[in-house]
Amino acid sequence: MNLYTASDPENIKRLSVKPVNARRNRQPLYAPRKKVFPRRTEGRFRRFKWIVMLITLGIYYLAPWIRWDRGPYAPDQAILIDLSSRRFFFFFIEIWPQEFYYVAGLLVMAGFGLFLVTSAVGRAWCGYACPQTVWVDLFLVVERAIEGDRHARMKLDAGPMSFAKLRKRVVKHSIWLLIGVVTGGAWISYFSDAPSLLVSLFTGRAPAAAYTTVAILAATTYVLGGLMREQVCTYMCPWPRIQGAMLDENSLVVTYNDWRGEQRSRYPKKARARGLLVGDCVDCNACVAVCPMGIDIRDGQQMECITCALCIDACDGLMEKRRKPRGLIAYATLSEYSSNMSLATDEGRTAVQPSRVRNQDGTFVPAIRRFNWRIIFRPRTVFYAVAWASVGMAMLVHLAFRERLELNVVHDRNPQYVLESDGSLRNGYTLRVLNMVPTPRDVNISLVGLEGATMRIPEFGKEDARSFTVHAEPDAATTLKAFVTRKPTGAATNEFLFVIEDTDHADRATYRAAFNAPGDIK
Repeated sequence: MNLYTASDPENIKRLSVKPVNARRNRQPLYAPRKKVFPRRTEGRFRRFKWIVMLITLGIYYLAPWIRWDRGPYAPDQAILIDLSSRRFFFFFIEIWPQEFYYVAGLLVMAGFGLFLVTSAVGRAWCGYACPQTVWVDLFLVVERAIEGDRHARMKLDAGPMSFAKLRKRVVKHSIWLLIGVVTGGAWISYFSDAPSLLVSLFTGRAPAAAYTTVAILAATTYVLGGLMREQVCTYMCPWPRIQGAMLDENSLVVTYNDWRGEQRSRYPKKARARGLLVGDCVDCNACVAVCPMGIDIRDGQQMECITCALCIDACDGLMEKRRKPRGLIAYATLSEYSSNMSLATDEGRTAVQPSRVRNQDGTFVPAIRRFNWRIIFRPRTVFYAVAWASVGMAMLVHLAFRERLELNVVHDRNPQYVLESDGSLRNGYTLRVLNMVPTPRDVNISLVGLEGATMRIPEFGKEDARSFTVHAEPDAATTLKAFVTRKPTGAATNEFLFVIEDTDHADRATYRAAFNAPGDIK
């Protein structure tokens, strides 16, 4: 971004731009939208945003195509939400419906993570990793490539319809729609085998629900990311209203340091020659021109600011060319800013006095507060970090030690028991053996307790025994009918255990059951 008209650093162009969402010029909700044409900028934060965009979009679009060998009895897609089998696969992890608490744990971690990031570095999630921000950045890349940078886009938008304008608009919106379709296609790929689904989509054999989902997601991506843009963050997202409760005086936010920027002057040398007190801000409006939300950060903290820090890049670039220290716009805490502002204004008794914060050679006085990274580690952020880590660690421990074999038993309700001709009592049970691994295995079912009792499983014949070996299918539930018979013994204990364990004793599960007899029908 070249704002100089000549080699003279004092000769700086002032960009003709007004903040669309300025706090001093707030529009009513029903006012027509004023388009924002953010200017391209370069810098460390812009590079970081490119990296985040490439990583997040790469994960989203490519993750369904990663393969993971789970053997011949399970799908080989690394990340798969298998609705037909009611299972979720994530590389070597397999989650069943009854393990939904893992999903709840992830949501809790996401909440604490968002609180942690916001309390530490403001709305960094909004500025760098929010899907709305990422897709808007992607759509802006397409728009700039076709229509040019800010001035060219504004000129094209204001000009009359022509063949060149129509061609550019058709190409731009076609690519936006294509991005939306690919976005929808990537989403449904998480719910079915991606290669097979892609073939069925192009051959017309995919389910109607697949085409409907792709159409809905393509439309929402196109509208939200291409047409509405900053309006989604301003009017639709609840987080700007919530973030106030997460921030405190030690949270890092993008801040215009007016204690060193005021009073503004486009020609500071001439102003100083006339005896005027001026700051570092040359009122070039570069920070306004690059803002994707259309605000002026010099107005102070605003609900619309997503702390993307592009205004910092724009200002730092200009400060470097003027041989001034960077940081006129910077990440700063409220306590740091208030301290420096108090110093510059003699605790609010005067306007900003540059001489109070600078030495004769232009360097800052030692009393100026600067960011100290240790301020991030304060009770609030430590609490959020500990809570986040604790939930994650508890989930990992439970995941590492969870049993992959489960047993559910239902006692027959009618009849509660059967009295046989030899005086024995028989109870019926329905056993459900759940093999939660993608390989078949042999499972031993046995009785523990209930002295003198035997078990019969009709699927294995008419033999009575204390234990049987069952073949459990991979990733499936095997349902068996079992009859437990007990000869009269006079024992008072009517409780016992069904115990299942695979033949190599890798997993074991038990179920405490009751044996009903006359007088204790339940």
